[in-house]
Amino acid sequence: MFITLIADYGNGDPAFAEVTQRLLTELPHSLINLVSAPAFSTLATGFWIAQLGLNIGPEERLIYHNCAPRQDDKQARRDNEGEGLTYALLDNNVKVVGVNAGYTLSFIKDYAQVLHIVKVSRGGSQFRSRDVFPSAAGAIGRGDLSVLGEVLNKSDIPDAPSDRVAWIDGYGNIKTTIPADSINLKPEAKVIIRVGDVVSDAVYSDGSFKVPEGTLAFAPGSSGWLTPDGKRSIRWMELFLRGGNAWERFGKPRVNQLVTCIG
Repeated sequence: MFITLIADYGNGDPAFAEVTQRLLTELPHSLINLVSAPAFSTLATGFWIAQLGLNIGPEERLIYHNCAPRQDDKQARRDNEGEGLTYALLDNNVKVVGVNAGYTLSFIKDYAQVLHIVKVSRGGSQFRSRDVFPSAAGAIGRGDLSVLGEVLNKSDIPDAPSDRVAWIDGYGNIKTTIPADSINLKPEAKVIIRVGDVVSDAVYSDGSFKVPEGTLAFAPGSSGWLTPDGKRSIRWMELFLRGGNAWERFGKPRVNQLVTCIG
């Protein structure tokens, strides 16, 4: 089985190694790929669950995710209790196991043929993704669905926002949650983009490299997937500074900051 572990532990954090060991104890001979999301960013976590889960990959896939800000209850926590564990089976049979917090399930909820709460303790450890959850993930990975509890209603999962920073890649390109089909502009049209408190002029492009060196492009990016009916491609808009760094241009914004386009 190919396992993608998406968590907000931080790049190079030994927590990834600890969780990997526990997952391999439950699912020996698996291959595990690691993705580090920003701390407490359920938006980035949910974005990559969809990007990796809904696109082409190995037939036997499990996505195990953990981003649990413990913001479902503002009161003092008893026994390190936090948001509960869930299971989703996507339309392409990819299994997704992880905490239901914020936007973690927002991008995939309409692609899930099955959505369940998992019958496992919500507390018991500060490090639940290592100490509590792997046994349930392992059972599901082996096809044992006796750990599944009640159905999780899609209506209880928030919609993904359509105006935020979703990710900053290694080149400084800013991936957004703005759907490309929501933009009605002609190629080379000039626009004003606001990210957080920083404003910059940009050029709308239907392909990022179709702009001169030094120009900030606002263009459909490399991330996206097909609609649930498989008939239409969803693409997300990106900010791309050719020959430079869009993230730095906008003052190094964080994931989840507001993005506004004035055309």
